[in-house]
Amino acid sequence: MNDQEYKFFEDLLRKESGLIITPEKKYLLESRLLPLAQKQGIQGGLSGLVQKMRQAPNAELQRAVVEAMTTNETSFFRDSTPFDRLKETLLPYFAKSRTTQKTLRIWSAACSSGQEPYSIAMLLKEYPSLAGWKFEIVATDLSLDILAQAKTGVYSQFEVQRGLPIQMLIKYFAKQGDNWAVKPELKEMINFKTANLLTDLNHLGQFDIVFCRNVLIYFDVTTKTKVLGSIKGVVKQDGALFLGGAETVLGISEEFKPLPDIRGVYVRVDSTFSGAQKQK
Repeated sequence: MNDQEYKFFEDLLRKESGLIITPEKKYLLESRLLPLAQKQGIQGGLSGLVQKMRQAPNAELQRAVVEAMTTNETSFFRDSTPFDRLKETLLPYFAKSRTTQKTLRIWSAACSSGQEPYSIAMLLKEYPSLAGWKFEIVATDLSLDILAQAKTGVYSQFEVQRGLPIQMLIKYFAKQGDNWAVKPELKEMINFKTANLLTDLNHLGQFDIVFCRNVLIYFDVTTKTKVLGSIKGVVKQDGALFLGGAETVLGISEEFKPLPDIRGVYVRVDSTFSGAQKQK
């Protein structure tokens, strides 16, 4: 792959998904896009793929390239700390502040194959003070293929063994051959949609809680700032934002500030959230 071909993919991925592929990671382009070129019957490897996309722009092929380069690593209750924070700090607050409405809206951005939104759904079901409440978890991703997989709610034995407590597996999943299928009571809580974080997000509505974890690490500073600004527009004034353990808003955005003593959780700069408790 020559420099011009690398620049073509770099520009495309940055524009369409915000993904930054540095020169040191050229190998990712080759390892993920060569199989795509072969699958599409394109001769000449990456050179042929670039030539075809330049000569006859094709939205479907462009989407396939972006999806092939998107990282979809996930697991149930991944990095358990955020879920502990949700259970110990945020849900007690919302159980009191939303006691009249008895509704809660949560957004799982870049939900991948669905383990995160299903984990959130199980946690909500297990929280006694929220019994009888109405929940809506909006789960979005850029990839149509991974969303289709998430909607099925069917996971292999290996996938359910990664982070899912056996008690929850038995309670919320049904055996389906060699796999496990999410039960309807969880699936009905989740609305899967396609969404690009680089576009206007207001059509998603307002949320009490947003999970956008391990996404910003793939963006440059300018894109991070833009995305955080868009997310701020859909977080309620007393809502909260979860980022990944290696992510922060500090030095990037003035729209959010860290929640005191609660690592990884952020609130709007004009926040009225009043439920933080120091974690021991």
